[in-house]
This record gives sequence, structure tokens and C-alpha cells, in this order.
Amino acid sequence: ALAKLLSTLPSDLPAPVLIVQHIDHQFAAGMADWLQQYTPWAVRVAQEGEHPEPGAILLAGTADHLVFKSGERVGYTHEPAAYVHRPSVDVFFDSCNRHWRGDIYAALLTGMGRDGALAMKALRDKGHYTVAQDAASSAVYGMPKAAADMGAAVEVLPLEKIGPRLGRLVAGEAWRKG
Repeated sequence: ALAKLLSTLPSDLPAPVLIVQHIDHQFAAGMADWLQQYTPWAVRVAQEGEHPEPGAILLAGTADHLVFKSGERVGYTHEPAAYVHRPSVDVFFDSCNRHWRGDIYAALLTGMGRDGALAMKALRDKGHYTVAQDAASSAVYGMPKAAADMGAAVEVLPLEKIGPRLGRLVAGEAWRKG
């Protein structure tokens, strides 16, 4: 799903892309290398204190949670320690909502469980654009279904339409907030 999404994003997207994927941290660097073949952007594991920039895709790469530690820098935190999913999309989205100063375009793709749904709802409630992958294009319709069921997603779209939609929105296409 990530490879498909990255291959459909415009190559001149004027925004950074951050990915939180439930994978063992030992596989993060290899996943970044693998994803690189699907996009002209630089794909790499996010480093402590890094400033996300347009033209770069940062992938969570430790057993801790990737978070915005300020309005400009990302890093890792062990807290909340009780979260089963590490890194957690909920923890990441919460940090975006607290620290990122600009618009946020959040996508929740195929996966088991509910991680991401609650914090995605908070993003939507704050006026940010949120999208969940639809059931037909999901290998496992768990996380996006949870988001759709609670009204966290502004839209529910097939995977192949998410990248182009995000590209148009970042470029200035209007969408109805609320």
C-alpha cells in the first residue's frame, strides 16, 4: 500500500511526507531502501532532531514512537510506554496536532486494529484533511475502518486515488472542512 501511495504522489509535492509503519525497527532501513524505488523523493529513516523538508520522505525507524517534538523537529519517545503498537500512529498524529503549525494531510492505510483512528479524529476536528483507505483496496480493513466508523476521515478513498487527491489538496485544491 505504501509503495502504491508513494508512486501516485506528484514528484513536485511541496510538502514533507512522514510515514509511521508498524514494522520491527530492524527492518526500517531496508523498507526505506525498498520504498525508494517507487518514488523520486529521498526515502530515509527519520533521525532524532530532523527537520522534515519537502522532497523527503521520513520513515519511523525505531521501536519508539516518532513524534514532532516542536513545530519544526521530529524525534523519538518511549512514552506512552503502554501502547501495543510501536511506533504508534495515534501518538504521531497527536504530536502533529500539538506541534505542527501548518496544514496537515493525514492518511490511514490498511492494517489491523484501531491505531490512528482516535488521533485522526482529533486532526479532523481541528480542521485538517484526513483520508482513510477504503475496504475494497485494503488487505486488512481494520485501521481505516475504525477511522471511517468514528467519522475521523473526511474521505474514504481507494488506495490509487489517495496520492493524487493529496497532491491536489497540497497544491491548493479546496475541500470542504467540517
